[in-house]
Amino acid sequence: MQLLSPFDMIAIVWFVCAWAVYANIIERTVHGRSGLNARMDKFRTVWIRRMLDRDTRMTDMQIMAALQNGTAFFASTTLLSIGGALTLLRSPDEILTVVSLLPFSAPTSRGLWEFKTIGLVLVFIYAFFKFAWSYRLFNYVSILFGAMPPPSEKDKPETEAHVQRTAKLFASAGKHFNRGQRAFFFALGYLGWFIGPAVLIVTTLAIVIVMWRRQFASDSYRAMENA
Repeated sequence: MQLLSPFDMIAIVWFVCAWAVYANIIERTVHGRSGLNARMDKFRTVWIRRMLDRDTRMTDMQIMAALQNGTAFFASTTLLSIGGALTLLRSPDEILTVVSLLPFSAPTSRGLWEFKTIGLVLVFIYAFFKFAWSYRLFNYVSILFGAMPPPSEKDKPETEAHVQRTAKLFASAGKHFNRGQRAFFFALGYLGWFIGPAVLIVTTLAIVIVMWRRQFASDSYRAMENA
């Protein structure tokens, strides 16, 4: 017996392609470099350069600690999500009975339900690795902040090199954090597959539209429009 129907295959290919295409547009195209994420990256460098003029940098370290705490929160939440997704494998028969009563739900075998659940777990595992690595990178950035030269040495070539490496590592930490959040959003879209492949196509499209709007058509984007 074939586990995935042709419609299921189309839906999951659509989900994967939508995720991959959106991520590539945001991270690797000219259009993506005009988005909200890219514009905020510029201010990481501005922040680091302005640090050079401050003798006391306690405020900078407090802001960095807040960024680390937010990343740690998402990493721990992802572990809880993995555990919650795995519980769906414990009582598939009862859950399938409930799902079959939902509008637009498609007939689902136990094997297909377990396949879908494992896919959801993999999405959350990917998100956990991204958040965990982002947290580690923020730790490295904190070390570079601590090694920032004093204001009296801000015009030296070594200082400029330190600013550049710190800014690149800072941007990398933000990039992996954004990838983890993106996985969270697409996990919400993936839940549509538990109802049926048609719902997965619709929910994936909805997630892409919401994320695109936040990057290029939101109030936050307009606030940073001239940055």
